[in-house]
Amino acid sequence: MPITLPLLAPSSATPNERDIKKAVTYIRNHWEVMEHLSPKDDGTLIGLPNRYIVPASPSENFTFTEQYYWDSYFTSLGYNGEHGPDMIEGMLENLIHLYKRFNMIPTANRMYFTSRSQPPLLSSYIFHVYQTLDKSKEWLKHHIDIAIEEYNNVWMSTAHPHWHNINGLNRYYDINALHDLAEAESGWDMTTRFERKCLDFLPIDLNALLFKYETDFAHAAEVLGDEDAHIDWLEKAAIRHAKVDTLMWNESKNSYFDYNYVKQAQSGVWSLAAYYPLWAGMASDEQAASMAKHLSKFMKKGGLSSTTRPLVDMSIFGSIKTQWAYPNGWAPLHYIATEGLERYGYHDQAKQVASAWISTNLTWFKQHGEFIEKYNVVSPTSPPKDGVYPSQSGFGWTNAIFVYYANKYFGIS
Repeated sequence: MPITLPLLAPSSATPNERDIKKAVTYIRNHWEVMEHLSPKDDGTLIGLPNRYIVPASPSENFTFTEQYYWDSYFTSLGYNGEHGPDMIEGMLENLIHLYKRFNMIPTANRMYFTSRSQPPLLSSYIFHVYQTLDKSKEWLKHHIDIAIEEYNNVWMSTAHPHWHNINGLNRYYDINALHDLAEAESGWDMTTRFERKCLDFLPIDLNALLFKYETDFAHAAEVLGDEDAHIDWLEKAAIRHAKVDTLMWNESKNSYFDYNYVKQAQSGVWSLAAYYPLWAGMASDEQAASMAKHLSKFMKKGGLSSTTRPLVDMSIFGSIKTQWAYPNGWAPLHYIATEGLERYGYHDQAKQVASAWISTNLTWFKQHGEFIEKYNVVSPTSPPKDGVYPSQSGFGWTNAIFVYYANKYFGIS
């Protein structure tokens, strides 16, 4: 049973339902601006068979024309555009198409992105489509078999070009074996988590994602009536679970941290990546209770900050801007945290986080008429801290998680 916790503080005001409805309608109409179809290779752009949602709206300074791996999953959770299930399933099939062509799913459909992938969410995407679109068991088997190939050939590889596996746990990697490009594979480009040495770290989020793969594969085997495979995948998940608890759970701080296997020491950076084990069902009830208590470290006026505090010594980052850090908040990390809280019974805290995030989105939308990729949750009316590319509007996963929260917590769709 979950422990009883006081509501988090500080918090934004409860969002107005009329404002939420207006925003949901805006998002529904805005998806068309972000649609792209490019069935044939065009320069460095890799052709995909189905239309897809690019991350951001076109702009004068920077235009996305690619479908991104992990963006696609989060976008699918709240896509409410006119193409409905066809868009959601079509984007999944685009990822499958990329895997079949390159034996990996690149960051996005650009030739220069084939050196690395992104956080592995294929099994979660497959089950999302299987469950919400009522697909057949035959469909499930075909798609899970491809996800198992990706798991084995990419994420569990112990050699170049996909050297992700370090003694049974996993790191982010890039064919060029450069720390910054490995960090780009993490999706957290750039962050204070890895001290510009991402290749040296076994990240907590990646290992929770792969635990989720293993338990998803076990569940698929159960659905398909393969008891031996079901047991085998559960055993793999248990082995990973034990290793994560040994290396990444801090008994004195009662929290998860990334592990630097070169230094054989945990990172000291508190980040929202620590909530992936809750989302994946990897945490014990006691660990989840501790993580629920720690949420107050991240909770700001406008939602959850990616890390708990600003980095005092920026010298190790040179000129690199760390947008995946304090004071910025991001939609996918809010989703992971709230779903993790919900999984362990912390419904009130999850709704408070979602409400604060929706309020921040609405505040910006009413002032500027747009949704953006990230927000300054410490000061929601101020711009977010910039990253290595210009701040983007649109924005795929922001739109989708807003719609998801509007439906889940306010019954608005």
